[in-house]
Amino acid sequence: MGYNVNDLQLFPIWTALITPFFDDGRIDFEILEQLVMAQSQAQNGILLLGSTGEGINIPLKQKKAVISFCTQMDIKVPLMVGLGGFLLDEQLHFMNYCDGKGIDAFLLVAPIYAKPKKEGQLAWFSHLMRATKTPCMLYNVPSRTGTHMDPEVPAHIFTKFPHYLGLKEASGNMDYVRAFKSAAPKSPLYCGDDNLIIEFMAEGAIGHVSVASNIWPEKTHDYWNLCGLDPSKLPKYWVSIVDTLFHAPSPIPVKAIMHHKGQIRSAYVRLPLELNDLKPETLQTLIEADKVLQGWGS
Repeated sequence: MGYNVNDLQLFPIWTALITPFFDDGRIDFEILEQLVMAQSQAQNGILLLGSTGEGINIPLKQKKAVISFCTQMDIKVPLMVGLGGFLLDEQLHFMNYCDGKGIDAFLLVAPIYAKPKKEGQLAWFSHLMRATKTPCMLYNVPSRTGTHMDPEVPAHIFTKFPHYLGLKEASGNMDYVRAFKSAAPKSPLYCGDDNLIIEFMAEGAIGHVSVASNIWPEKTHDYWNLCGLDPSKLPKYWVSIVDTLFHAPSPIPVKAIMHHKGQIRSAYVRLPLELNDLKPETLQTLIEADKVLQGWGS
């Protein structure tokens, strides 16, 4: 532990880790340990309890148990924790708990449902940033929050808070990406869409927060490296494969293929997510895609 902003920015891949459950909904800590170790071996930073980790569906007591468990593991990569919701006091309480456990970074998402505009967003993020000295990444994901982050918000945070880590941009719209870069050209940018890594790199992204790396930790890392070194060697099928991971609400597809591969014991997701939202043909596509990917990468 003990990473500063510069240290953290040396990790180009962050895995938005799933939270594994048993079929009865209990957290499967044995599998969680295996997943964390796999990411550590791949040299990927780990994001716990983000949207892919179903953080919004997990009660505070259980989230604390996940943090306590993972921070006691002997790993060689940083741990980031997702903060999502709309109750400020609860966010601050959980942030304080995580700081006490030695978490390395936070991912701060705009409040869901309320849809604040520029001044509300700025006040929210500033309040959270002032409550910790731990590096913080902001997260623009309008498909989940219901509102786009104003480009001036991360630009302001970048200039005011030295522990600002960067912006994870997951709108799926490169025009918004360019707007963020225009507002603050030197602000660190992270890709939030597995299918847009090349496009984000062209805009100066220094890293990627990935869903696909849950299934393919090393191959996702290889893909990022090749994007910067020799794009001609990239597998042409990558984009279509990772697109399939979002044919149902995440993390349903990723858990389904991980269960098929034996990486997790159960594909269980917590309500309001429902496994039946995954079409059988989507899983079959992922199974075939996994076979194809086995022959690529280091």
